[in-house]
Amino acid sequence: MSAISFQSVSKIYPAKNGSTGSSLCALNNVQFEIEEGEFFGLLGPNGAGKTTLISILAGLTRATSGSISVLGSDVQADFAAARRKLGVVPQELVFDPFFNVREALRFQSGYFGVKNNDAWIDELLHSLGLTDKANANMRQLSGGMKRRMLVAQALVHKPPVIVLDEPTAGVDVELRQTLWQFIAKLNKQGSTVLLTTHYLEEAEALCSRIAMLKAGNVVALANTSELLKAASSNVLRFKIDSELPKYLADKARITGRIVQFPAHDALEIETYLSAVREAGLVAEDVEIRKADLEDVFLDVMTHGHSSGVSLTGVAA
Repeated sequence: MSAISFQSVSKIYPAKNGSTGSSLCALNNVQFEIEEGEFFGLLGPNGAGKTTLISILAGLTRATSGSISVLGSDVQADFAAARRKLGVVPQELVFDPFFNVREALRFQSGYFGVKNNDAWIDELLHSLGLTDKANANMRQLSGGMKRRMLVAQALVHKPPVIVLDEPTAGVDVELRQTLWQFIAKLNKQGSTVLLTTHYLEEAEALCSRIAMLKAGNVVALANTSELLKAASSNVLRFKIDSELPKYLADKARITGRIVQFPAHDALEIETYLSAVREAGLVAEDVEIRKADLEDVFLDVMTHGHSSGVSLTGVAA
Protein backbone atom coordinates (compact mmCIF):
# COMPACT_ATOMS: atom_id res chain seq x y z
CA MET A 1 0.00 0.00 0.00
CA SER A 2 1.28 3.46 -0.89
CA ALA A 3 1.67 6.07 1.83
CA ILE A 4 0.19 8.73 -0.49
CA SER A 5 -1.48 8.07 -3.83
CA PHE A 6 -2.28 10.91 -6.24
CA GLN A 7 -4.62 9.63 -8.94
CA SER A 8 -5.28 11.94 -11.92
CA VAL A 9 -5.64 15.00 -9.69
CA SER A 10 -6.78 18.19 -11.42
CA LYS A 11 -7.80 21.52 -9.95
CA ILE A 12 -9.44 24.22 -12.06
CA TYR A 13 -10.43 27.59 -10.64
CA PRO A 14 -13.27 29.10 -12.68
CA ALA A 15 -13.16 32.69 -13.85
CA LYS A 16 -14.60 35.10 -11.30
CA ASN A 17 -18.22 36.16 -11.71
CA GLY A 18 -18.49 38.80 -14.37
CA SER A 19 -14.90 38.29 -15.45
CA THR A 20 -14.04 37.94 -19.11
CA GLY A 21 -10.90 36.02 -18.24
CA SER A 22 -10.47 32.27 -18.61
CA SER A 23 -10.40 29.68 -15.85
CA LEU A 24 -7.11 28.76 -14.18
CA CYS A 25 -5.80 25.20 -14.26
CA ALA A 26 -3.70 24.90 -11.10
CA LEU A 27 -3.17 21.13 -11.42
CA ASN A 28 -3.42 19.04 -14.56
CA ASN A 29 -3.90 15.28 -14.18
CA VAL A 30 -1.20 14.88 -11.52
CA GLN A 31 -0.49 11.22 -10.89
CA PHE A 32 2.21 9.54 -8.80
CA GLU A 33 2.59 7.53 -5.60
CA ILE A 34 4.80 7.88 -2.55
CA GLU A 35 5.78 4.63 -0.88
CA GLU A 36 5.78 4.01 2.85
CA GLY A 37 9.03 5.13 4.46
CA GLU A 38 10.11 7.36 1.57
CA PHE A 39 11.60 10.82 2.00
CA PHE A 40 10.03 12.42 -1.07
CA GLY A 41 10.62 15.88 -2.52
CA LEU A 42 8.03 17.95 -4.40
CA LEU A 43 9.74 20.83 -6.21
CA GLY A 44 8.63 23.63 -8.47
CA PRO A 45 8.68 27.41 -8.86
CA ASN A 46 6.12 29.66 -7.22
CA GLY A 47 2.72 29.06 -8.78
CA ALA A 48 3.57 25.55 -9.97
CA GLY A 49 0.76 23.98 -7.93
CA LYS A 50 2.65 22.52 -4.96
CA THR A 51 0.62 24.21 -2.23
CA THR A 52 -2.63 23.51 -4.09
CA LEU A 53 -1.75 19.81 -4.18
CA ILE A 54 -0.92 19.81 -0.48
CA SER A 55 -4.13 21.70 0.33
CA ILE A 56 -6.15 18.99 -1.43
CA LEU A 57 -4.14 16.31 0.38
CA ALA A 58 -4.88 17.96 3.74
CA GLY A 59 -8.58 18.35 2.94
CA LEU A 60 -8.45 22.15 2.85
CA THR A 61 -9.75 22.29 -0.72
CA ARG A 62 -11.33 19.82 -3.14
CA ALA A 63 -9.93 18.55 -6.39
CA THR A 64 -11.95 19.23 -9.51
CA SER A 65 -11.31 15.62 -10.52
CA GLY A 66 -9.19 12.70 -9.42
CA SER A 67 -8.51 11.40 -5.93
CA ILE A 68 -5.89 11.27 -3.19
CA SER A 69 -5.52 8.64 -0.48
CA VAL A 70 -3.33 8.41 2.60
CA LEU A 71 -2.44 4.84 3.57
CA GLY A 72 -5.60 3.67 1.82
CA SER A 73 -7.95 6.33 3.24
CA ASP A 74 -9.49 8.69 0.67
CA VAL A 75 -9.01 12.30 1.74
CA GLN A 76 -12.59 13.19 0.80
CA ALA A 77 -14.64 10.02 1.32
CA ASP A 78 -12.82 9.06 4.54
CA PHE A 79 -11.49 12.42 5.67
CA ALA A 80 -11.24 11.74 9.42
CA ALA A 81 -9.17 8.57 8.97
CA ALA A 82 -6.93 10.21 6.36
CA ARG A 83 -6.34 13.27 8.53
CA ARG A 84 -5.35 11.16 11.56
CA LYS A 85 -2.63 9.54 9.46
CA LEU A 86 -1.30 12.90 8.31
CA GLY A 87 0.78 15.61 9.99
CA VAL A 88 1.00 18.83 7.97
CA VAL A 89 3.42 21.69 8.63
CA PRO A 90 2.00 24.66 6.66
CA GLN A 91 3.89 27.64 5.25
CA GLU A 92 1.86 30.18 7.24
CA LEU A 93 2.59 30.91 10.90
CA VAL A 94 -0.80 30.02 12.40
CA PHE A 95 -1.11 29.88 16.20
CA ASP A 96 -3.57 30.36 19.06
CA PRO A 97 -2.51 33.40 21.12
CA PHE A 98 -4.42 32.38 24.25
CA PHE A 99 -2.34 29.36 25.32
CA ASN A 100 1.22 28.58 26.24
CA VAL A 101 3.26 26.10 24.21
CA ARG A 102 2.48 23.00 26.30
CA GLU A 103 -1.23 23.83 26.50
CA ALA A 104 -1.43 24.33 22.74
CA LEU A 105 0.15 20.91 22.14
CA ARG A 106 -2.28 19.26 24.55
CA PHE A 107 -5.23 20.88 22.78
CA GLN A 108 -3.86 19.80 19.41
CA SER A 109 -3.60 16.24 20.74
CA GLY A 110 -7.23 16.40 21.80
CA TYR A 111 -8.34 17.20 18.27
CA PHE A 112 -7.14 13.71 17.31
CA GLY A 113 -8.49 12.00 20.42
CA VAL A 114 -5.03 11.54 21.90
CA LYS A 115 -4.79 11.74 25.70
CA ASN A 116 -2.03 11.43 28.32
CA ASN A 117 0.80 11.93 25.84
CA ASP A 118 2.94 14.29 27.94
CA ALA A 119 5.99 12.06 27.48
CA TRP A 120 5.77 12.49 23.69
CA ILE A 121 5.12 16.22 24.08
CA ASP A 122 8.26 16.46 26.23
CA GLU A 123 10.23 14.61 23.53
CA LEU A 124 8.95 16.98 20.85
CA LEU A 125 9.83 20.02 22.94
CA HIS A 126 13.33 18.67 23.57
CA SER A 127 13.98 17.57 19.97
CA LEU A 128 12.83 20.92 18.55
CA GLY A 129 14.60 23.11 21.12
CA LEU A 130 11.38 24.29 22.76
CA THR A 131 11.79 22.93 26.29
CA ASP A 132 12.60 26.31 27.84
CA LYS A 133 9.56 27.80 26.06
CA ALA A 134 7.06 25.20 27.31
CA ASN A 135 5.28 27.68 29.60
CA ALA A 136 5.66 30.72 27.34
CA ASN A 137 2.60 32.22 25.70
CA MET A 138 2.50 31.68 21.95
CA ARG A 139 2.52 35.44 21.38
CA GLN A 140 5.92 35.66 23.11
CA LEU A 141 7.65 33.35 20.65
CA SER A 142 9.96 34.59 17.92
CA GLY A 143 9.23 33.72 14.30
CA GLY A 144 11.71 30.85 14.39
CA MET A 145 10.21 29.46 17.60
CA LYS A 146 6.71 29.67 16.12
CA ARG A 147 7.99 27.70 13.12
CA ARG A 148 9.28 25.01 15.50
CA MET A 149 5.91 25.00 17.22
CA LEU A 150 4.15 24.33 13.91
CA VAL A 151 6.31 21.23 13.49
CA ALA A 152 5.50 20.07 17.03
CA GLN A 153 1.76 20.56 16.46
CA ALA A 154 1.91 18.54 13.23
CA LEU A 155 3.68 15.65 14.97
CA VAL A 156 1.88 15.63 18.32
CA HIS A 157 -0.50 12.78 17.32
CA LYS A 158 2.38 10.69 15.91
CA PRO A 159 1.20 10.61 12.28
CA PRO A 160 2.82 7.99 10.02
CA VAL A 161 2.88 10.47 7.10
CA ILE A 162 4.51 13.90 7.54
CA VAL A 163 4.04 16.77 5.06
CA LEU A 164 6.44 19.71 5.27
CA ASP A 165 5.45 22.70 3.14
CA GLU A 166 8.45 25.06 3.00
CA PRO A 167 9.33 24.32 6.66
CA THR A 168 12.64 26.23 6.69
CA ALA A 169 11.58 29.31 4.74
CA GLY A 170 13.08 32.37 6.41
CA VAL A 171 14.53 30.55 9.43
CA ASP A 172 18.05 30.41 10.81
CA VAL A 173 20.68 27.73 10.24
CA GLU A 174 20.31 26.34 13.77
CA LEU A 175 16.62 25.59 13.28
CA ARG A 176 17.24 24.02 9.90
CA GLN A 177 19.83 21.66 11.37
CA THR A 178 17.66 20.83 14.41
CA LEU A 179 14.61 20.18 12.27
CA TRP A 180 16.35 17.97 9.73
CA GLN A 181 18.07 15.89 12.40
CA PHE A 182 14.71 15.20 14.03
CA ILE A 183 12.78 14.56 10.80
CA ALA A 184 15.56 12.29 9.48
CA LYS A 185 15.33 10.33 12.74
CA LEU A 186 11.56 9.89 12.34
CA ASN A 187 12.05 8.84 8.71
CA LYS A 188 14.57 6.18 9.74
CA GLN A 189 12.00 4.92 12.24
CA GLY A 190 9.50 4.42 9.41
CA SER A 191 7.68 7.73 8.93
CA THR A 192 6.96 8.82 5.38
CA VAL A 193 7.99 12.41 4.61
CA LEU A 194 6.77 14.66 1.79
CA LEU A 195 8.82 17.86 1.52
CA THR A 196 8.38 21.00 -0.55
CA THR A 197 11.27 23.44 -0.43
CA HIS A 198 13.05 26.11 -2.46
CA TYR A 199 16.34 25.10 -0.78
CA LEU A 200 17.38 22.57 -3.40
CA GLU A 201 20.49 21.53 -1.49
CA GLU A 202 18.13 20.29 1.25
CA ALA A 203 16.11 18.26 -1.23
CA GLU A 204 19.27 16.79 -2.77
CA ALA A 205 20.63 15.78 0.64
CA LEU A 206 17.40 14.43 2.13
CA CYS A 207 15.08 13.12 -0.59
CA SER A 208 15.46 9.71 -2.19
CA ARG A 209 12.97 10.54 -4.94
CA ILE A 210 11.72 13.81 -6.41
CA ALA A 211 8.82 15.08 -8.50
CA MET A 212 8.98 18.45 -10.23
CA LEU A 213 5.88 20.49 -11.02
CA LYS A 214 5.63 23.20 -13.65
CA ALA A 215 2.37 25.04 -14.33
CA GLY A 216 0.39 22.26 -12.68
CA ASN A 217 2.06 19.42 -14.61
CA VAL A 218 4.54 16.80 -13.43
CA VAL A 219 7.55 17.39 -15.68
CA ALA A 220 10.05 15.10 -13.92
CA LEU A 221 9.69 12.17 -11.54
CA ALA A 222 12.71 10.06 -10.66
CA ASN A 223 15.15 8.97 -8.01
CA THR A 224 17.38 11.86 -6.96
CA SER A 225 20.45 9.95 -8.11
CA GLU A 226 18.92 9.40 -11.57
CA LEU A 227 18.09 13.09 -11.90
CA LEU A 228 21.67 14.01 -11.06
CA LYS A 229 23.05 11.45 -13.53
CA ALA A 230 20.80 12.95 -16.20
CA ALA A 231 22.68 16.22 -15.93
CA SER A 232 24.99 15.38 -18.80
CA SER A 233 27.32 18.32 -18.29
CA ASN A 234 29.69 19.62 -15.68
CA VAL A 235 29.56 23.26 -14.64
CA LEU A 236 32.20 25.91 -15.29
CA ARG A 237 32.07 28.46 -12.46
CA PHE A 238 34.00 31.71 -12.06
CA LYS A 239 33.69 35.32 -10.90
CA ILE A 240 33.89 38.52 -12.94
CA ASP A 241 33.64 42.22 -12.09
CA SER A 242 31.76 43.37 -15.22
CA GLU A 243 28.72 42.29 -17.19
CA LEU A 244 29.02 39.53 -19.77
CA PRO A 245 28.12 40.29 -23.39
CA LYS A 246 24.52 39.30 -24.08
CA TYR A 247 25.40 36.33 -26.30
CA LEU A 248 27.31 34.82 -23.36
CA ALA A 249 24.90 35.93 -20.64
CA ASP A 250 22.05 34.17 -22.43
CA LYS A 251 23.86 30.85 -21.96
CA ALA A 252 24.92 31.43 -18.35
CA ARG A 253 23.44 31.31 -14.86
CA ILE A 254 24.49 34.56 -13.18
CA THR A 255 24.25 35.37 -9.48
CA GLY A 256 25.92 38.67 -8.65
CA ARG A 257 29.56 38.26 -9.66
CA ILE A 258 29.29 34.49 -10.03
CA VAL A 259 28.88 33.08 -13.53
CA GLN A 260 28.12 29.43 -14.31
CA PHE A 261 28.07 27.68 -17.69
CA PRO A 262 27.08 24.08 -18.46
CA ALA A 263 30.16 22.47 -19.99
CA HIS A 264 30.21 19.01 -21.57
CA ASP A 265 33.95 18.71 -22.20
CA ALA A 266 37.32 20.47 -22.00
CA LEU A 267 36.87 22.07 -25.42
CA GLU A 268 33.61 23.71 -24.38
CA ILE A 269 35.23 24.97 -21.17
CA GLU A 270 38.10 26.56 -23.09
CA THR A 271 35.64 28.05 -25.62
CA TYR A 272 33.76 29.85 -22.84
CA LEU A 273 36.94 31.08 -21.14
CA SER A 274 38.36 32.26 -24.46
CA ALA A 275 35.14 34.18 -25.19
CA VAL A 276 35.35 35.83 -21.78
CA ARG A 277 38.97 36.90 -22.44
CA GLU A 278 38.07 38.23 -25.90
CA ALA A 279 35.34 40.33 -24.26
CA GLY A 280 38.07 41.99 -22.19
CA LEU A 281 36.99 40.36 -18.93
CA VAL A 282 39.06 38.53 -16.33
CA ALA A 283 37.67 35.28 -14.91
CA GLU A 284 38.62 34.78 -11.24
CA ASP A 285 38.36 31.73 -8.96
CA VAL A 286 37.74 29.41 -11.91
CA GLU A 287 36.53 25.92 -11.02
CA ILE A 288 34.80 22.93 -12.59
CA ARG A 289 32.16 21.13 -10.55
CA LYS A 290 29.61 18.39 -11.01
CA ALA A 291 26.07 19.47 -11.80
CA ASP A 292 23.80 19.56 -8.75
CA LEU A 293 20.04 19.40 -8.28
CA GLU A 294 19.71 23.14 -8.86
CA ASP A 295 21.26 22.73 -12.29
CA VAL A 296 18.84 19.89 -13.08
CA PHE A 297 15.90 21.89 -11.75
CA LEU A 298 16.72 24.93 -13.88
CA ASP A 299 17.13 22.71 -16.95
CA VAL A 300 13.75 21.08 -16.35
CA MET A 301 12.00 24.40 -15.73
CA THR A 302 13.58 25.91 -18.85
CA HIS A 303 13.09 23.05 -21.27
CA GLY A 304 10.16 21.20 -19.67
CA HIS A 305 12.12 17.99 -19.18
CA SER A 306 15.47 16.70 -18.00
CA SER A 307 17.53 14.98 -20.66
CA GLY A 308 17.73 11.25 -20.04
CA VAL A 309 15.00 10.98 -17.41
CA SER A 310 11.50 9.71 -18.06
CA LEU A 311 8.52 10.44 -15.86
CA THR A 312 8.71 6.91 -14.48
CA GLY A 313 12.13 7.57 -13.00
CA VAL A 314 13.96 5.21 -15.36
CA ALA A 315 16.84 6.67 -17.34
CA ALA A 316 15.82 6.96 -20.97
